[in-house]
Amino acid sequence: MLAAIVFLLVPGPILYLLIFRFVPVPFTPEMVINAVTLNETHYSWAGDSVSPFLKQAVIASEDQKFCRHHGFDWEEINHAIKTHERHPKRKLRGASTLSQQTARTLFLVPWRSWVRKGVEAYLTVLMEFFWPKTRILDAYVNTVDFGHGNFGAEAAAQSYFHVPSSALNPYQAARLAAVLPDPDVWKAVQSGPYVTRRTRTIVGRMGQVRRDALDWCVR
Repeated sequence: MLAAIVFLLVPGPILYLLIFRFVPVPFTPEMVINAVTLNETHYSWAGDSVSPFLKQAVIASEDQKFCRHHGFDWEEINHAIKTHERHPKRKLRGASTLSQQTARTLFLVPWRSWVRKGVEAYLTVLMEFFWPKTRILDAYVNTVDFGHGNFGAEAAAQSYFHVPSSALNPYQAARLAAVLPDPDVWKAVQSGPYVTRRTRTIVGRMGQVRRDALDWCVR
């Protein structure tokens, strides 16, 4: 039992990261759960052919310091903790980077706990060590849940806009990024006022990403 736990925590993740640095990720734990519970599941790995607009959009909306940090945005984490201390009854605001979100997506089930958060941090350190930023971002956009059984950019682009992920335009990319915080509630098409406003904000931030070269590490 102890040997199995040690393997799962040390050589297992390292071996996984070494293999899937070069090989398409076949599935994620969330996809497995979705399929086992007989929910519709769509997934197709598009690799690095995903539109650069979507990569700019997720950096703009989720993690503008992606190219500068080594897995954790300590300034944002500290801000979230201080905000929670001032308003303890409010839900602790998320401060996860794209690296943390990718580690969570690839390795962990979508159930919140402090133990999972600790394991996520450990896996993020490993991922940042073994993978370049380009691979982290490619894995993120190719596997993240875009809602309604659509995992990854290719499935989402085909389902919502009827185009391949390589052909997503800036507005479509921003619309997909806009729903990421709650993809099964917010809609990428026929969106409500909040998602529409959020999309416009992300489009503006995408211009900032290009202007300030915030995506320099993945170009």
